[in-house]
Amino acid sequence: MDDVGNNSNKIDSVPFQKFSKKSILVITGIAIAALAGTIGYRWWIYNKTHESTDDAYITSYIHPISSRIAGTVIQVNVDDNQEVKQGQILVELDPKDYQVVVQQAQAALENARRQASAAQATINLASQTAQANTTEAKGAVGDAIASIASSQSAVKQAQAGIATAQEQFTKAQAQEANTKITYERYEQLYQTGAIPKQQRDDALTAYQVAQAQTKAAQQGILDAKAKYQSALDGIDQARANLVDSQGKVQQAQASGQQTEVNRRQYKAAQAQIASADANLKQAQLNLSYTVIKAPVAGKIGNKTVQVGQRIQPDQPLLSVVSDDNWIVGNFNETQVGKMQPGEAVDIRVDAFPGKTFKGAINSVSPASGSDFSLLPPDNATGNFTKVVQRIPVKITFDRNSIKGYENRITPGMSVEVTVSTGSH
Repeated sequence: MDDVGNNSNKIDSVPFQKFSKKSILVITGIAIAALAGTIGYRWWIYNKTHESTDDAYITSYIHPISSRIAGTVIQVNVDDNQEVKQGQILVELDPKDYQVVVQQAQAALENARRQASAAQATINLASQTAQANTTEAKGAVGDAIASIASSQSAVKQAQAGIATAQEQFTKAQAQEANTKITYERYEQLYQTGAIPKQQRDDALTAYQVAQAQTKAAQQGILDAKAKYQSALDGIDQARANLVDSQGKVQQAQASGQQTEVNRRQYKAAQAQIASADANLKQAQLNLSYTVIKAPVAGKIGNKTVQVGQRIQPDQPLLSVVSDDNWIVGNFNETQVGKMQPGEAVDIRVDAFPGKTFKGAINSVSPASGSDFSLLPPDNATGNFTKVVQRIPVKITFDRNSIKGYENRITPGMSVEVTVSTGSH
C-alpha cells in the first residue's frame, strides 16, 4: 500500500514539475524581453536626445614667451609648472647696455634742445639787427640823395657866383683904369701947380681904392671857383655816400636772408629734437624689455631659459598656459545639426575615471576640420568618395563642477563628451 501510495505521488508530481519548469522559462523569457525592451526603448530615447563623441580633448591658450631684444639672462624667477599672476616678472636681462643707450639718447635730446634754443636766439638777434641795419641804411640812402641834390644846387650857385665875380672884376678893372687916368692927369696938373695937393691926393686915394676893389673882385673869382669845385666835390662825395648806403642796404637785406637761413636751422633743430625724443623713447622701451613679465595668469611650461644664457629676439624661453581651459569635441556632421549653443554637456575626463563634469556648448566651428587643414580636399577633382566630416564644437566647463580640479585639468587631456540636445 505504501509502495502504491508512493508511486502515485511520483506520478502526480511529474506533470507538475514539468509545468513549473516551462512556466519559469516562459516567465523568465518574458521578463528578459520586457527588460530588454525597456532598456532598448530607454537607449533609443537617450540616443535620440543625446550626442556623444570620444574624439575630444582639453585645450587652452598657450602663450609663448620670448624676448623682444637681445641680452644676457641674469635672473629667472619661475620654474616649471609654477603658477604665476598676470604682470609677474618671469625673466630679467642685464640692463646695463640699454641704460647706457638711454643716457646717450637723453644727452642727444638735450643737445638738440640747446641747438634749437641757440638757433631761436640767433633768429631774434639777427632779425632785430637786420631790421635796424636796413632802417639805418635806407635812411643813409635818403640822406645821400638829399646831399646830392643839395650839392647840385650848390654847384649852380657857385657857377652863378663865378659869373657875378667875373662881372664885378670887369667893373673893378674899368673903375681902376678910370681912376688911374684921373690920378695921372691930376698928378700932372699938381706938378704944374694947376690944382691943389688935396685934389691930387683925393684922386690918388680913389685910384688906390679901385686897385683894392680889383684885387677883391679877382679874389672873389677865386673864391667862387673854389666854391664851385667844393660843390663838385660835394656831389662826388654824396654819390659815394649813396653807393655806400646802397651797399649797406644790400648788406642789411643779406642779413635778412641770413635770418631766413637761421629759421631753417631752427626748424632743422626742431626736427632733431623730435628724432632725439623718438630715439629716447625707443631706448626707454628697450630698457623696459629687459624685464619680461607674464602676459596672463597661468602655469609655466616648456621652460628652456637659464641664467647666463645669451638670447636673441623672438627666441622661445618658456610658455604660460592660461587657466581658461575648454574642450574641443569633434562631432560627425550628422550630429551637429541637432546641437545649439548653451546646451548642457556631460564631460568625462580619461584622467579622472568615474568623475563626470558639467559644461555647455559655447559655439560650433564655421567649417570642418579638413577645411582648416594645410591641404584641404577638393571634391571637384579625381574620384569622389563621400566621407563623413568632423565638425569642431567648443565646450566650456561649468566652473562650479571642476572645483578642486582646476589645477589638475590640463590641455591635451582626452575626454568623452555627451551633449543633451533635448527634443529638437
